[in-house]
Amino acid sequence: MAPPRNVVKIAVQMRDAIPQLIQLDQAKPLAAVLKEVCDAWSLPHSERYALQFADGHRRYITENNRMEIKNGSILCLSTAPDREAERLLRGLQSESREGRREALRHLLLLAPDLTFAREVIGRDGLQRLGTIIEDGDDLGEVLALALRAFLELMEHGVVSWETLSIPFVRKVVCYVNMNLMDASVQPLALGLLENVTLSSPTLGQLVKSEVPLDRLLVHLQVMNQQLQTKAMALLTALLQGATPAERKHMLDYLWQRNLRQFIYKNIIHSAAPLGDEMAHHLYVLQALMLGLLEPRMRTPLDPYSQEQREQLQALRQAAFEPEGESVGAGLSADRRRSLCAREFRKLGFSNSNPAQDLERVPPGLLALDNMLYFSRQAPSAYSRFVLENSSREDKHECPFARSSIQLTVLLCDLLHVGEPCSETAQDFSPMFFGQDQSFHELFCVSIQLLNKTWKEMRATQEDFDKVMQVVREQLARTLALKPSSLELFRTKVNALTYGEVLRLRQTERLHQEGTLAPPILELREKLKPELMGLIRQQRLLRLCEGTLFHKISSRRRQDKLWFCCLSPNHKVLQYGDVEEGVGPPTPESLPEQLPVADIRALLTGKDCPHVREKGSGKQNKDVCELAFSVSYDHGEEEAYLNFIAPSKREFHLWTDGLSALLGNPMGSEQTRLDLEQLLTMETKLRLLELENVPIPEQPPPVPPPPTNFNFCYDCSIAEP
Repeated sequence: MAPPRNVVKIAVQMRDAIPQLIQLDQAKPLAAVLKEVCDAWSLPHSERYALQFADGHRRYITENNRMEIKNGSILCLSTAPDREAERLLRGLQSESREGRREALRHLLLLAPDLTFAREVIGRDGLQRLGTIIEDGDDLGEVLALALRAFLELMEHGVVSWETLSIPFVRKVVCYVNMNLMDASVQPLALGLLENVTLSSPTLGQLVKSEVPLDRLLVHLQVMNQQLQTKAMALLTALLQGATPAERKHMLDYLWQRNLRQFIYKNIIHSAAPLGDEMAHHLYVLQALMLGLLEPRMRTPLDPYSQEQREQLQALRQAAFEPEGESVGAGLSADRRRSLCAREFRKLGFSNSNPAQDLERVPPGLLALDNMLYFSRQAPSAYSRFVLENSSREDKHECPFARSSIQLTVLLCDLLHVGEPCSETAQDFSPMFFGQDQSFHELFCVSIQLLNKTWKEMRATQEDFDKVMQVVREQLARTLALKPSSLELFRTKVNALTYGEVLRLRQTERLHQEGTLAPPILELREKLKPELMGLIRQQRLLRLCEGTLFHKISSRRRQDKLWFCCLSPNHKVLQYGDVEEGVGPPTPESLPEQLPVADIRALLTGKDCPHVREKGSGKQNKDVCELAFSVSYDHGEEEAYLNFIAPSKREFHLWTDGLSALLGNPMGSEQTRLDLEQLLTMETKLRLLELENVPIPEQPPPVPPPPTNFNFCYDCSIAEP
């Protein structure tokens, strides 16, 4: 006979004792279970003991986590957490250095358990560990164990980091700034300061003022991966806690000290594999670097700024200087202004006054920065882009300014400029650490890619959005490959032509569940009539079951109900009033009947007479979406049977069913969804035997007929 569900079979072991095999009743209080276990080993005072999981972190069993015990689990009987915490905290005050070390080791082993951690914290355990850290009598293993245990206890969130004292934080800072320090201590001290910086703005300012950036650079240059990771963690925490102006100043200083080059050469391209934690901190550093662009991205162009007007003129002159200098020198102010307006339009601005194009945020002034950088760093490519498109027909020219503005928005979106950092992401691009001015350099590559794609697509002005979608896909696919340098990015993205993008799209589409290959489409078309018949049958069955409808008066919605259903032979609609709270009546008890043959048409929405009579208003709008009527012959006059469906689904089911009765197509949204679901399921069932077999887009060609048919047997010739 199987044991009840709340009983599990487990083993309980204890040092120097024969293990017990017991059936644990999860409904029984834990204290009673402990007493039974202790009695079996003749142990008095069961309240002094507790059960722990024998594997993993040896967590204590409590009423909250006891349901994690499964059949076959192995538990061990140990000292209760309160007594164990008391014993270990006494050990921390031992005169013997070895005794303190042993107590710290055991404390560190149990610290991940929340039950034990609360007992330690409740007995001032953090203060005792803090005393060991502040005294610093032993700068070796004891200090490292104390720091690790302190961090483990704080991780539970029982005590806030903001409660730490300034002298304690300063002492930890001293361990970070010391030159001759145990290799196991400094990563722990850096990790503690990272938590302090992220959790407490006040203490974070103290850490920022006490830990120089040069000291962190020293730690980053030590060939110790754990120390590098913790130093990078503290650096990103300090940058996150700084104001935008302070962050820019700090990053400028770090770049001057060649941090970018060191990260690129010695961390990203290190022989040792990059850990997940370091990858996350590099992602955060990249996000903070790109975040420096946000103020420019959020600032529109100021038409009254002399500096910005001069930048726009410099952009124009870089493209048309020979023409502007030769023609504009002897012209009047009006003629010169007209010439400038025409040249700005040739540059691709939508307005003769380019300031109006750059008032949009994003990208704001960041788009102007990108255009200026491209014109100055790649003047020949810039002139070629502008002049080449100026010589094309108006509808085929690729507008440089408009493209640059939209491309800047696209890059900001792909790189998440201005968005808060994720707490877990590791998606950084190595090329941003291998290149100064990486965002502007990326723009230079991307704008030339856009011009190339424009020509490949033979695009016109009407195709602008379509071109931008293709460019977005080209950039996103190449960035996902995480190229290690800008040159490698340029090579890969230029190899991803428009034709290649179309090929990749088609390949991905074929691998999706609902493939659009021609043979599959043909199969779906063949299946549609049969499946539409199933849907029609279901709709008619639903009408035969019937539905309760609310009665509508000329003034307002009433609580009275009426019931309508279709007869089993699909010849008559039967209906009549019902009392509230009473179940659906039988068709035979309904007094009214409407022959289906007398129905002229099905009306929905505003075409229904009971909706037209109610006037306007929000309530009428809701009623309108659920209203339908059938018009029928009543003698020589036309009469109506009016419905207000109780829900949108019922509306679709009834209108589909009535349409099917009248021989009209069922065109509701519910029919479309049901048909798509049935087609998908049926197609998958039909293709089960063809799994992993490539399906050709076109059927194989039919071979030509033979040259003669002599192989045919002529039955008219009698055999001899």
